[in-house]
Amino acid sequence: MAPTLEEMLAPGQVALLTMELQRGVIGDLTPFPELAAAADRVGVVGAATELARAARVASVPVIHCTAEFRRDRAGTAVNCMLVGAALRNPDHLVTGTPSAELAPGIGPEPADLVCPRLSGVSPFAGTPLDTWLRNLGVRTVVATGVSVNLGVLGLAIEAVNLGYQVVVVRDAVAGIPASYAEAVLDNTFPLISTLTTTADVVGIWAP
Repeated sequence: MAPTLEEMLAPGQVALLTMELQRGVIGDLTPFPELAAAADRVGVVGAATELARAARVASVPVIHCTAEFRRDRAGTAVNCMLVGAALRNPDHLVTGTPSAELAPGIGPEPADLVCPRLSGVSPFAGTPLDTWLRNLGVRTVVATGVSVNLGVLGLAIEAVNLGYQVVVVRDAVAGIPASYAEAVLDNTFPLISTLTTTADVVGIWAP
């Protein structure tokens, strides 16, 4: 039988992942205003911040999956339109600059982990994320962030391929256009993940 949400979210076997909740993606330095507006309408940053606080209290690992580039672009393949668009501005998401920072309020806190990637559109390939999760004893990942279209969907598919249970917090993810994001959440994510809400997760992690 499939595990219940409470079983999947039990501390000791679960981690909270934030996906690209950065100033240069959905914050004040973004070149993607439509995505930032969609995240703002949903309340993604506020929800993710609430989830991260609850996770830390429950001793659930918080891992921030970020997109970053070296200034010289070493290690980055410009092999799709999205990456090409992100690199038009030579200062965009450069490691160590304000653009690459997490959105205010989310962290990182001292116990959090930050897992940057230099290439691709999802957080597992070419990063230590899978190794970190296995070393932490994680069997379930809780996904928040952007975008439903690519990054969060890629996270979920790769996590399933690697053997993890996936929980997607519906009011802590966003994509554009909103109608498309809702269609993906309604028709694709239920096949590969468990959809839930911030309130439900916080309620389970509450002391």
